[in-house]
Amino acid sequence: MEFAIFMVILYFLPTITALVLREDPLGIFLVNFFLGWTIIGWWAALIWAVASYKSLQVRNAPVSSGRFCSHCGTLAPPGAQVCPNCGRAV
Repeated sequence: MEFAIFMVILYFLPTITALVLREDPLGIFLVNFFLGWTIIGWWAALIWAVASYKSLQVRNAPVSSGRFCSHCGTLAPPGAQVCPNCGRAV
C-alpha cells in the first residue's frame, strides 16, 4: 500500500511542483495526467513546472554615491568624512 502511494506521488511530482511554484498549474496537470506515463511526457511536465516559476517584482533602488560606515552600517551622504550615526570616520 505504501508503495502505491509513493508511486502516485512520484507520478504527480510535476503537478505538485507546479502547485507550489506557479499560479496556474492546469496545463502542467493535463500534460502530466495524459502524457506522464511516457517518460518524455513526465520529464516535459517536470521541466515546465520548474522552469517557469512565478517572477518576483523588484523595485528600483536609488543609486547612491555615499559610503557605508564600517562600524554601524549606516549610509553616509556623498562626500562625508564622518558617519552621521556613530561619529566615526567613514
